[in-house]
Amino acid sequence: MHAQNETEIASIWSEIDGLGHKTVAQLQIRYLEVFGEPSRSNHKQFLIRRIAWRLQAVAEGDLSERARDRALSLARDADLRLSAPQSAGRAVRSPGRHRDPRLPQPGTTLTRRFRDRTVTVKVLEKGFQYEDVVYRSLSAVARQISGTQWNGFSFFQLQRGEDE
Repeated sequence: MHAQNETEIASIWSEIDGLGHKTVAQLQIRYLEVFGEPSRSNHKQFLIRRIAWRLQAVAEGDLSERARDRALSLARDADLRLSAPQSAGRAVRSPGRHRDPRLPQPGTTLTRRFRDRTVTVKVLEKGFQYEDVVYRSLSAVARQISGTQWNGFSFFQLQRGEDE
């Protein structure tokens, strides 16, 4: 029986090693077979890890009863937040676009000498205008001017906020 168990474990490890060579679609099918429900994820590495964990748990046994009791005890003893975070009363900046403090106010004109010519860029509310074309970033403007990749802040020497 011991030899059969070792053979099973060896085949499980062989299958786990082969998971990396499968496509996401094949991994989702295997996930369905192993867990009995479809995966909501299309992330290959996540699927590989979950399937490997499940295969090991089935082959070698899940958590012991003692480990389950300990985990449940820890979860019960965990401190729960009874009050809202301090920032709850303040306006929280919405995730998404924010204005970089290094940027001058909209309407400002940035001027720089580059290769014996004066370059002028107007700062807009959403973007930058150079030669009647609006660009989304200063880096795009710098790339257009120089023909090579630049950090827009470095190109226009905007390293600190205006109030610093």
